[in-house]
Amino acid sequence: MIKTHNLTKEFTTTVAVKDLELNVDNGEIYGFLGPNGAGKTTTIMMLLGLEKPTAGSIEVFGKPLDKNYFEIKRKVGVVSENQYFYGEMTAWEYLNFFGRLYEVDEREKKIKALLERVKLYHRRNEMLLGYSHGMKQKIAIARALLHDPDLLILDEPQNGLDPYGIRDIRDIIGEENAKGRTVLISSHILSEIEQLCTRVGILSKGRLVAEGPLDIVKTKVQPDTTLIVEIENLTDAIKDKLASEPYVKKMQVEENKLILSVDREGDYRAQVARIINENSGLVVGMQTKTYSLEEAFIKITESSLESLIKEGTA
Repeated sequence: MIKTHNLTKEFTTTVAVKDLELNVDNGEIYGFLGPNGAGKTTTIMMLLGLEKPTAGSIEVFGKPLDKNYFEIKRKVGVVSENQYFYGEMTAWEYLNFFGRLYEVDEREKKIKALLERVKLYHRRNEMLLGYSHGMKQKIAIARALLHDPDLLILDEPQNGLDPYGIRDIRDIIGEENAKGRTVLISSHILSEIEQLCTRVGILSKGRLVAEGPLDIVKTKVQPDTTLIVEIENLTDAIKDKLASEPYVKKMQVEENKLILSVDREGDYRAQVARIINENSGLVVGMQTKTYSLEEAFIKITESSLESLIKEGTA
């Protein structure tokens, strides 16, 4: 669906994107992540044909973007981070204007359905000038869907929304993907990315430093499973026996707790509990700790930044 090769964008004093190899598969929801200044927005601007790459190439729908820009543009719905709205138009007039630009069939029927979907039909005749930021975000989503695009490129689509609005947009993105639409979404709300996306790519200083399914990306920072075991009567025999088990990679002791790094390929909770019981201990509690996407994101980007500084390229 989207494929870049050695995509690079240089400004006068900055390399914003460097040798980017981005692949977004047909029908997936791809989370495009990175800290501020990582190059995400610059990349998105190039994918939309609004910035010209310094080097490299972009293909969308299997066709070179630079040679098929207008054909591709008609199949893409966009919500950009910084959007301009015609404030003296009503929501209905605004969507009707874009519906005519895209020559949308049954235009008014679709506009009505979309306004109802984003819960703004009752305010369709109010000027956008009086809309809140969150309401404008919903209108932007409606506009992006109006011409039934095959690809959605969403840059911070939930920015400025309250929890209800965030949930509404999440549901809409999921519904559109279920219809077969491909979605590339950039967001700082990592909990939403974790709920929505099938794969993620993490950008740092213009370079793609991690990419893959969420579980694989998390594995980069947590190669083993962590078991936290609270024990009554934690004896040296328990510690020695567990430390000798081949699946235990590392063990920490914190008062009456053992923090065990174990081989992620198996479920060793029953074995751990049995060893504790056989050595006069009692398991009070046991939990498996896994990294959230936010924790993985921070560790990966911090690690990549340290590497780039050592290389002298950051």
